[in-house]
Amino acid sequence: MARGRKYATTPAVRPTRRRLRVWVWRAVFGTLAVVALWVAAAGVLPVPATPYMLAERARHGSLTYAWVPMDRIAPVMQRAAVAAEDANFCRHWGFDIAALRQAIDGGARRGGSTISQQTVKNAFLWQGRSWPRKAAEAILTPAVELAWSKRRILEVYLNVAEFDRAVFGVEAAARHYFGVAAADLSPVQAARLAAILPSPKTRSASAPGDFTRRRAAAILDGAETIRRDGRAACFQPG
Repeated sequence: MARGRKYATTPAVRPTRRRLRVWVWRAVFGTLAVVALWVAAAGVLPVPATPYMLAERARHGSLTYAWVPMDRIAPVMQRAAVAAEDANFCRHWGFDIAALRQAIDGGARRGGSTISQQTVKNAFLWQGRSWPRKAAEAILTPAVELAWSKRRILEVYLNVAEFDRAVFGVEAAARHYFGVAAADLSPVQAARLAAILPSPKTRSASAPGDFTRRRAAAILDGAETIRRDGRAACFQPG
């Protein structure tokens, strides 16, 4: 009797499992298609908001954000951000293995994320150090590097980075701290904005402490070195 019941239920179970597999694969491919369209759209259109921006607006009740194209961001600001966060930005494909090794060797004192990785995190993902977020970042970073130019990656990065509590993007930051447009930032102002990027809620660009001043001075030197040795060529051609 037990054997008869087994044979009687098998024909009904198999179609159910097949339908389940079909729906799983449809969900997977549908998700991939949505992500691909999202990445493609963000590669050519201004980013209206990010998941983190929306979370911060809900937390604080307001948000300061203004998108500006790359040609309205002071060139020295572009170089300062690269000098501060990813000096080899033009030389890697999304992951800087040497910087990652230094981060591992230096423990918590150093960071190993490239501007490409930070752009993916800031534009598409959530904050934090969870493994699911890191895995998603590792998958999306090569896709963004493949689909976007380096100039576009830096443009999005500077527009969606957080510069103070609920202040996002270099245009909003320039006006918030210095009362000028991003296009009119001086070298010192640009270096100070870049200096606060790792910790925008605890550092100030307009009233910098000793550490931020020293960091900004080093960034200013690094930005000039990047200009001279050609490491800005991928985002400032010519």
